Amino acid sequence: MAIMILSRGKCGLSKCTTRYMVAMATADLPVLLIDVILRRIADIYLWPASLPYTPVCKIIFYLAPVAVDSSVWFTVAFTFDRFVAISTQNMKVKYCTERSASIVILTVSPFVCLKNLPLPFAYISYPGTGGLHGCLKPLEFYMRPEWMVYSWIEQLFTPAIPFCLILLFNALTVRRIFMASRVRRNLRDLSGGEKKKDQEMVNRRRSVVLLLAISSCFILLWATSVVHFIAVRSLKVFMYKSSGYPLEELERVGYMLQLLSSCTNTAIYIVTQKKFREELFRVLTIPIRYTGKIFKSAN
Repeated sequence: MAIMILSRGKCGLSKCTTRYMVAMATADLPVLLIDVILRRIADIYLWPASLPYTPVCKIIFYLAPVAVDSSVWFTVAFTFDRFVAISTQNMKVKYCTERSASIVILTVSPFVCLKNLPLPFAYISYPGTGGLHGCLKPLEFYMRPEWMVYSWIEQLFTPAIPFCLILLFNALTVRRIFMASRVRRNLRDLSGGEKKKDQEMVNRRRSVVLLLAISSCFILLWATSVVHFIAVRSLKVFMYKSSGYPLEELERVGYMLQLLSSCTNTAIYIVTQKKFREELFRVLTIPIRYTGKIFKSAN
């Protein structure tokens, strides 16, 4: 529903911003379908009795991180786009366009797919119930040098580098906005004009609220995974993981929170964007309106 509403372009957002919003919402949907339902929930409640053999399992374990990485890097691209739009007026005209947004999205997508190509080869087959076979990462994955290097690259690519980039772009954007607001306020005071609402600052404030809401939510929900990655790699305890071990519980909480970040953007749109709420209400009331028209025509 969020994809449909944003695609209509009636939420009062620029075409460039709308394109990134649609991309993030489109990436979040496979995260929920593949990573949450097929990889997490089905692995607990369905696969033990009906695991559909190793190749399917490997495909799921490949598509799940592709969906997560796409969602994360679309968020980074959106954050950078807003930074350029607010902080660098010279680049804004050329970069903050619908065409540039499409190029960025089409560049990120295949790069994410290529980055995760080695993952299916990291899993091996193991016998499950009913003669079926599943897949898991062997201990060699954590010991062999090439897989250790890839594991570091994987964790740095998502979420360590995006985490730092979003923090940096947000800090620079907020700093720029405070400076610009102070200058505009001083100019208005010197001009002695009427104390009416500054529409430019209102528009900037809306963009910043949306940007900070999405970025801050990402940072908060991914922080646990970042802490777990640092703890595991620095303490070198990945060989001793067992159920009930503190870092094992931290890892599970991190997974839960990072997957939750894929379904919070729609809630953020509803809270921060008035026109999105109006469009959502209009879509939800369509069946009621049509039902009313049918009854009126029948009478």
